[in-house]
Amino acid sequence: MPSRRTPRHHYSVYVIELSPRVWDEPRFRKANPDYLFARPCVYVGMTGLDPDLRFDKHKAGIQSNRFVREYGLRLLPPLYEIYNPMPYDGACEMEVELAIGLRETGYGVWQA
Repeated sequence: MPSRRTPRHHYSVYVIELSPRVWDEPRFRKANPDYLFARPCVYVGMTGLDPDLRFDKHKAGIQSNRFVREYGLRLLPPLYEIYNPMPYDGACEMEVELAIGLRETGYGVWQA
């Protein structure tokens, strides 16, 4: 009889700090009308990879977001580590929730 294994939760959300220069991008400004300049600008994503590896891929131009490729500085683990790992559906939902929550507290947020 085949054994039933519980699916391993290996998806993660992650947050990348973006250079303040991203504010010069009209699309970024339009998406963040309530941005507080005391807060950082960030990119929020989700992945089935380790967030460090995903960041490296963004910077290398592999399935990358242009804002991360051009303005990405570093991961901000204190903003996301407590949520990881999780199942795929949970990561999809958490990516949106985390982006909304950060935007509501004044962060400049890009979420693809």
